[in-house]
Amino acid sequence: MAKLSSITHHNHLCLIRSPLLHFSSSLKRYDQLRFSPPCPGMITRITTFATTLKVTPSDTQSKTSELGNDVSSLSWDNLGFDHVPTDYMFVMKCCGGDKFSDGELKTFGEIELNPFSSVLNYGQGIIENMKAYKKDDGSILLFRPEANALRMTMGADRMCMPAPTFDQFLEAVKVTVSANRRWIPPPNKGFLHIRPLLIGSGPVLILTPSPEFTFLIYVTPVRNYFESGVEPINLVVEKEAHRAVPGGVGSIKAIGNYAMIVKAQAAAKANGFHGVLYLDAVHNKYLEEVSAANIFVVKDKTICTPALRGTILPGITRESVIDIARNLRFQVEEGRVSVEELFNADEVFCTGTAVGLLPVGSITYQGKRLSYKNGGLGTVSQKLSSELTNMQMGLTDDKMGWNMVLK
Repeated sequence: MAKLSSITHHNHLCLIRSPLLHFSSSLKRYDQLRFSPPCPGMITRITTFATTLKVTPSDTQSKTSELGNDVSSLSWDNLGFDHVPTDYMFVMKCCGGDKFSDGELKTFGEIELNPFSSVLNYGQGIIENMKAYKKDDGSILLFRPEANALRMTMGADRMCMPAPTFDQFLEAVKVTVSANRRWIPPPNKGFLHIRPLLIGSGPVLILTPSPEFTFLIYVTPVRNYFESGVEPINLVVEKEAHRAVPGGVGSIKAIGNYAMIVKAQAAAKANGFHGVLYLDAVHNKYLEEVSAANIFVVKDKTICTPALRGTILPGITRESVIDIARNLRFQVEEGRVSVEELFNADEVFCTGTAVGLLPVGSITYQGKRLSYKNGGLGTVSQKLSSELTNMQMGLTDDKMGWNMVLK
């Protein structure tokens, strides 16, 4: 592959006078990760990133004919949520310290791991989820990538791993998306799912941090997370298994968090449900999360969602929906939400990078099915969903300053 000493990209970033993080004196910082909404008097400037890379997006364009993956065989109208091999992935390493070396784009394919690697033996790894939309003019929108960079940094700290700098993270995302531009679905046909992955790739035998870490980004075109599309989903409340416990890693995207709920998720699907709604591990009565999404309960003009107490992931979509709702004059309350509140709710919906904002049609609890009016298609969830997706897709003005534009 061709080599270049460096490449430079320009992008508009919003620098906010208020702190990015809000900390509680009683909880550790990774339990209180929050993303501040833009505020009046926001400072906007053009920021330049420079990262040494071995392949540039322009160079990859001349090599697409040599790659084995064929985007022309994809049916955008029938795109689901599955792994579709694309052209390139990004790889960067950190060996024997806390600084990552210069990264490079590589042809998408298998990676090698030592059988002793800490990610295989002890699960030392975290992930992120992001999305990119293509506009009619061919430009690409990345939704709040700075928030993902921040969340990965906090997760890495909790898992005793070094993290790429913000500049390294953002530049790697931009380069990977640009190199795989032809795989981004056309407008209104889906989005490019972006998966940053940070793992302990060095060999260990005793329980100790890895001597080597790998930061990797791959992408794949997707559409709807569930086969039912954007139709309301049906959930079941889990009373036995729990997603997270106090003092654990429920507030970060540790890879083990997802492995431990696969069994309950599989059982729920076998019984005709789309997903599982988990309760807290202490009282077994307060709502926490859906399998891979945050949960919201609506009553009249009040929207309630479980507060971040160390066991709940600080979802970027969650935070975005809260900000949008408050701007629309809804009352949003973050606190303990008991399972009994589901019985009196007008609407229930969940949020996440993959699902966006998805209404809930019914919830089954202790064998009793709670169905919501209009099949779950409530006016509040529809309004918030429209505001969110229109902003992410660039159909309305980005008043929040959340989108990063790639030309």
